[in-house]
Amino acid sequence: MLKFLVALICSALAADLRAASRLKDLVSIEGVRDNQLVGYGLVVGLNRTGDKQQTVFSTQSLAALLEKMGVAISATAIKVSNTAAVMVTATLPPFAQPGMKIDVTAAAMGDATNLQGGLLLMTSLRGANGQVYAVAQGPVVTGGFVAGRGGSSQTVNHPTVGRSPGGAIVERLAPSVEPGARVHLQLRNSDFATSSRIAEVINKQFSAQPPIAQAENAGLIGIDTPPAWKARMTEFIAAIEELRVEVDAPAKIVVNERTGTIVMGKEVRISPVAILHGNLSVEIQTTFAVSQPGPFSQGKTEVVPQQTVTAKDEPTKNIVLKQGATVDELIRALTAIGSSARDIIAILQNLRAAGALDAELEVI
Repeated sequence: MLKFLVALICSALAADLRAASRLKDLVSIEGVRDNQLVGYGLVVGLNRTGDKQQTVFSTQSLAALLEKMGVAISATAIKVSNTAAVMVTATLPPFAQPGMKIDVTAAAMGDATNLQGGLLLMTSLRGANGQVYAVAQGPVVTGGFVAGRGGSSQTVNHPTVGRSPGGAIVERLAPSVEPGARVHLQLRNSDFATSSRIAEVINKQFSAQPPIAQAENAGLIGIDTPPAWKARMTEFIAAIEELRVEVDAPAKIVVNERTGTIVMGKEVRISPVAILHGNLSVEIQTTFAVSQPGPFSQGKTEVVPQQTVTAKDEPTKNIVLKQGATVDELIRALTAIGSSARDIIAILQNLRAAGALDAELEVI
């Protein structure tokens, strides 16, 4: 199964003509970024699946919350089986405006076993600078459940982590940087050739003299905003994002030996090489026979091990690759001689060691 999966992936990559990609999918605007938020809160309304008494911070938090509401009670006198302390996280999108709703995730901190049916109380979400950017409150959806008790129980998915869609309201403007007279594009995958092509396409599109775009390095392109567009920065950025560029990337092979998955690009080339592939298997079997002495004899009953060794050496299969062989030809040849995905991984490693593989080999 893995053998056919590898052949299918590589054949599709090899047959696919390189298409131009939108800049929107290749770059991000410097300063226009997400921001992570985090907060500490309480989920209440659980059905005896909350924190236990030994989770001290849950009782302290509940006592402090009740004190703010005018109820003075000792933390040691509270049972928190219906309450769970949680860490709440969210992602604040760029240019988020006050009043927008964002999704939040709540994860149990103590020994709560299930957040199903719980209600997250008002929780402040803070950024890295310590300021509050959103406030979360609402029901928690776990997407899982726990059925049964004690030794007879069944757990589906992960019930100690839940989400609250649209459960937080933005209270402060996101710390995004408005694009100014000079805009910087950041490549998601740095490459000198791609960076140079992006600058060339932008200069060609706007026909500016002198050129407005310069490839500063493999991951950054600087753009001077034309005077006619300075009052319309949003339209200028949108026009840039719709441009299409042919992406370049180094030849690379990614191998996951744990799952037997191999992903290759069509730029992988093989030098002239011959590959010999065989299979030697040695099987050792041990059986135990019982030696029983005759009646009224002085012998003892003993277990006698009997070992059988069988060796099987299959005929060697070979392939020959000519100059400029492609990855598609390599995979077809290897599958033709019966190589499995793990055989192909070993062969690729040997090709790399022999200097016959013109690509980077990455094992994950």
